[in-house]
Amino acid sequence: MEQLTKREEEVMNKFWEKGEATVKEIIATYPEPRPSRTAISTFVKFLVDKAF
Repeated sequence: MEQLTKREEEVMNKFWEKGEATVKEIIATYPEPRPSRTAISTFVKFLVDKAF
């Protein structure tokens, strides 16, 4: 299994904290200024590609 980057791990931790969640719900957990939907969606894609 591939290792996660720091940012991928950060997003994965958000899913572990919230459980099942949408990208919009994950973004809402970040303080302002929040990351863009595109950025979080890209990290989610990377997590899926790495079988997380």
